[in-house]
Amino acid sequence: MEEDVESWQRLGWRAAPGFSGLTREHEAFREALAAAGAEVVEARGEAGNLDSIYVYDPVLIAPGGRAILLLPGKEGRRGEPEALRADLEAAGITIVGQLAEGEFAEGGDTVWLDDSTLLVGHTYRTNEAGIAALRRLLPGVDVRAFHLAHHHGRGEVLHLRSLINPISAQLAVVYLPLLPVPLVELLEEREIGMVEVPDEEFETMGPNVLGLDGGKRALALAGNDETRRRLEAAGVEVLVYDGDEISRKGDGGPTCLTLPLM
Repeated sequence: MEEDVESWQRLGWRAAPGFSGLTREHEAFREALAAAGAEVVEARGEAGNLDSIYVYDPVLIAPGGRAILLLPGKEGRRGEPEALRADLEAAGITIVGQLAEGEFAEGGDTVWLDDSTLLVGHTYRTNEAGIAALRRLLPGVDVRAFHLAHHHGRGEVLHLRSLINPISAQLAVVYLPLLPVPLVELLEEREIGMVEVPDEEFETMGPNVLGLDGGKRALALAGNDETRRRLEAAGVEVLVYDGDEISRKGDGGPTCLTLPLM
């Protein structure tokens, strides 16, 4: 909605997005997902909240179509999980739990390595209480927490998915310089291949790549050409989208703009 754009400054976007460009880019993004074989389910999110476009952060989807409503560490986003409840239920997703006051966790700090291993970043947006809550709500899941770097500080948060995004069960896009050593060792132990993002493409969201079609394809923000070439060398077909409005101004790439339900 056009009135959502008014919240850009309050939510810390880099600049005000133009509504027509925002709408055009988001429509093209949805079309790219559909063309790659994904069924696209649209949700409204929280009215008056531009960050709602980044639908991955308020909810954690667990294997089997189960959902946990998270509690974002970013204060301006704390109404988003409840705002998604009706859309999740309409899509046939069972909500099995919800984080309580003080238990902060954002989806951008969560990465499923496999059906029984969840990686979680301990960051300025995801705290120890939030990680403990995920362990409580996911019995039988190995929840592995990793402390992330301060980097640019609280105002420009570093999520775990700023550093790693699986393309398939055997391949992940990573930015090695900021990846915690125990996580690198875990990837090596699991024999998961790593496509390394060059330094010059980290700040332009080079690691923020969405795996599709079992890892045969990936959707990436246009402009990170070397990361794209490295993915293609690894056998992945890379689709790109223009995201000057929906991605660059709000620091949210394709993994942020989507919430895979299956």
